[in-house]
Amino acid sequence: MAARYADKDQLVEAARLARSNGYTRMEAYSPFPVEELFEILGHKDRRLPWAVFFGGLTGCLAGFFMQFYANVFDDKLNIGGRPFNSWPAFIPITFELTVLFAAITGFVTLLSRCGLPEIYHPVFNIPTFDRASLDSFFLCIMADDPKFNIEEVSEFLKKTNAADMNRVEH
Repeated sequence: MAARYADKDQLVEAARLARSNGYTRMEAYSPFPVEELFEILGHKDRRLPWAVFFGGLTGCLAGFFMQFYANVFDDKLNIGGRPFNSWPAFIPITFELTVLFAAITGFVTLLSRCGLPEIYHPVFNIPTFDRASLDSFFLCIMADDPKFNIEEVSEFLKKTNAADMNRVEH
């Protein structure tokens, strides 16, 4: 069930009411980020920073040991009397690979956690949903919510002063 609201304050208030009434499986759509919704909707996934950290660590180690192996074991070139393991010379490539691996890991993790690319979603069938990227705000209560009952959800959304409501079919 999806309800459309005229402004972000109505959307935030409706999401708060839904959370306080026991609804846990909700999604909100708005034309711009709304900070308050992240906590209200119960998004607590904090895996992205850890994925980026471990991606960067992997890039750091890969960059250092790639150069270490190439200079110490594979192709020993005595340049200017320096030792083969001259780690200060390894810093630029190590840094670049750290940033590269962290960025790629962050990008791929973000896409996968957001479920993108999503070519089709049933909410796209709502006649006014194209306004979600312009000036409308939507709150959807999912059918897999433990408390979901179509009549109760419809009555609840009417009480939140929704501009209109739509039943989303799969």
